[in-house]
Amino acid sequence: MSVDAIEISIDAGTGTLPGLWMRPDGARAALVLAHGAGAGMRHRFLAALAGALASRAIATLRYDLPFMAAGRRRPDPPAVAHAAVRAAAAEAVRRAPDLPLLAGGKSFGGRMTSQAQAEAPLPSVRGLVFVGFPLHRAGRPGTERAAHLEKVTVPMLLLQGTRDDLADLALLRPVVDGLAGRAELVVVDGADHAFALPARAARARSPVDEIAEAITAWLGRI
Repeated sequence: MSVDAIEISIDAGTGTLPGLWMRPDGARAALVLAHGAGAGMRHRFLAALAGALASRAIATLRYDLPFMAAGRRRPDPPAVAHAAVRAAAAEAVRRAPDLPLLAGGKSFGGRMTSQAQAEAPLPSVRGLVFVGFPLHRAGRPGTERAAHLEKVTVPMLLLQGTRDDLADLALLRPVVDGLAGRAELVVVDGADHAFALPARAARARSPVDEIAEAITAWLGRI
């Protein structure tokens, strides 16, 4: 199924943010996707993921956080990012009030979404999706970045690569296990934080398809 992304503007209160909306025919849910710290909503990985989800009847709203929209390299302070997350979720509700809503994103974007959800639930959001949760900085293992997940009451899906240097699975698994059944971890074998595979594996497998399949299956369960 080929679905074109429609360019939209999101009212963020103090200005507007650019977004890309994709709704396939027969959509059964919508996912608001924030980007990571180093690449915006048009990055080929997010574009491929949105396309893979569209082929599985899941709509997506990708958007640029304020720092990316302004062409800055330094990510936004949490309060600014949280406000953008809320604006994007509200826009998704406005565009698809008939669809169950999920929110999350890649790395930094996913973490900002969960922080916003932990502070005050995002209206209509039924679950969070983390595509590479950045549990800690590279070479500095720890779990402090996940502490706020205890305050999140909706279901959560964490998709992580076995070679992710920002999420030691030996640390992440106990975090997930401690969330009282609200969180599920899906591991993509061989993938790094960008979900790239070693060359030989990449010729035989598509991490994007594996991620899209995992999200689709999880959606059916929740």
